[in-house]
Amino acid sequence: MIPISFDAHAGSESTPPETIRVATFNVSMDASNYLDGSQLPILDRSPLPEVLQQNHPQIRGIAEILQRVRPDIVLLNEFDYVDADVGVDVFQQKYLGVSQNGQKTIEYPYAYTAPVNTGVPSPFDLNRDGKAEGKGIDAWGFGWYPGQYGMVILSKYPLLTNDARTFQHFLWKDMPNRHIPYVMNEQGKATDQPWYSDKIMAQFPLSSKSHWDVPVKVGDRVIHLLAAHPVPPVFDGPENSNGMRNFDEIRLFADYLTPGSDNYIYDDKGNRGGLEKDAPFIVMGDMNASAGSGGIDGAIEQLLEHPRVNDVKPQSKGGQQHSPDKSGSQFHTAAWRKRIDYVLPSDNLVVKDAGVFWPAEDAPGASLMNKRSASSDHRLVWIDIIK
Repeated sequence: MIPISFDAHAGSESTPPETIRVATFNVSMDASNYLDGSQLPILDRSPLPEVLQQNHPQIRGIAEILQRVRPDIVLLNEFDYVDADVGVDVFQQKYLGVSQNGQKTIEYPYAYTAPVNTGVPSPFDLNRDGKAEGKGIDAWGFGWYPGQYGMVILSKYPLLTNDARTFQHFLWKDMPNRHIPYVMNEQGKATDQPWYSDKIMAQFPLSSKSHWDVPVKVGDRVIHLLAAHPVPPVFDGPENSNGMRNFDEIRLFADYLTPGSDNYIYDDKGNRGGLEKDAPFIVMGDMNASAGSGGIDGAIEQLLEHPRVNDVKPQSKGGQQHSPDKSGSQFHTAAWRKRIDYVLPSDNLVVKDAGVFWPAEDAPGASLMNKRSASSDHRLVWIDIIK
């Protein structure tokens, strides 16, 4: 573990301050990890409930990582949105509640999940290939069935779900000065024709999955968990529609944290505005953006350089070993050598420690990093904050 910061008034070596561990983990528990590509386009619902009953080795690997790192609060990206009694409850009972490779079991009495836009059919031909197929790239968020690539928050502390805010239905067109992708000509130059018509934009949600603000009660303090999973800034064309959407999805949370820039934001209940200026928060999730690269320059920097955010830069020895010739590899969170998963606390939270679970080659748990089918192609990222 790599020390990040320590408030000397909060404790001492003989009486260490009590901390809570907050993590994000893209667990890659969607259909593409369990079925071959030819089966995906014909799906009409998630296969996850059936897979969870199979004592599946990849899901056991995910559970082992959670049992090793033992976060008190964790966001799971790419956990399909299905009913809890056939989804997250089964995951807790049959995987987290069973020792994996000798690890101690772990239990979360509180869980939160909600609908996402991935796989939700649109009536439009969003990729302009002449076919409105209603799924895949023609869904409001790429997915072969509703709920694919969903999200779940697990917590040992009470989640104030009645106060949760979701932004699944916030329309992209309602963001001032948003990016607008245009049809490109044969010379690769933008025409004056928007990629998405006004009719499409009248229904187009900004969030490819959803954006959540879920408060959690930790002692006498309420911390806002700001969870998201923006679209990857790839898999589009020269119009860069996904890159632009990724930037603006990240911007939604940057504006949510900025009084005066948040007036346009409304949640799914119609309530307007962002987060109070002194409210503690943690932005968490697979943001599909890395500093210095992406579909639009500066996408993740909107959060990393935000004056309310403390980027403590969690790191690992395993990431450095994986890419010894690449600068900054100790900060990588994905097997393809990028930092794209983040746990970003507000500057009024004291961080004692942080890390990326990517063991060195000879360390316990290293075999879970060998391939996606052993656990995930992402790494769990965590911070310890003083309670």
